Amino acid sequence: MKLDISYIENELKKRCNLPYVWNRKQNDTWDDATKFIYKTMSWEALLVQIEEQQKEHNFPTQDFFNYAINRWYNFWSAQAVEKIFTDLPGFAPNPNPVEDHYDFRWLGERIDHKTSIFPKGFGENYAFAKAHKTELIQWFYKHQSTGQRFHLNNRLFIVVHDQNGEHWKLKAEIELIKSIIEPYGKQKTPAVMEVLSLEEGKETMADIIWVSR
Repeated sequence: MKLDISYIENELKKRCNLPYVWNRKQNDTWDDATKFIYKTMSWEALLVQIEEQQKEHNFPTQDFFNYAINRWYNFWSAQAVEKIFTDLPGFAPNPNPVEDHYDFRWLGERIDHKTSIFPKGFGENYAFAKAHKTELIQWFYKHQSTGQRFHLNNRLFIVVHDQNGEHWKLKAEIELIKSIIEPYGKQKTPAVMEVLSLEEGKETMADIIWVSR
């Protein structure tokens, strides 16, 4: 499927008209039930798929709706971000990301990426986090989701922060994210990444790219 990041941005912004609510913790069972998001780029087509799946499995209507649209939103934002990276010199997409657990190679290094809202649970403000990014990186690894999504591999975190507190809406601002990722990817190398010891016998490289408005 060819990715048009302008089209994706337009579709993602349709979701921004609704509140961002998680009625239940992310889990493998509901992830399996919402796998249709991976092949559904259109917002309107998504709504049809959600209704069909909800009726088939008899899930709680509003809970399932919120779960599906949030997964769709986060997935397609991540796909657009990955496209931005892999269009840059020195970056190459992973042909088998499901099995190998990385998104792309950056000058040969295997890297995963994750766009995350600035977390309330970190306990410090945005200025503190920017001045102490290693602490926030460690916080992200410690508090990541469990189940199928958990790993301690190399990662670039794209941290979005909105002065009005609606951090999640920045995941739809693909052109803004692109304007920040491109200079980072062109001017830096993996040597700028923090080297962490998160598990015995293994070093993990990580860094943060800050996106704010």
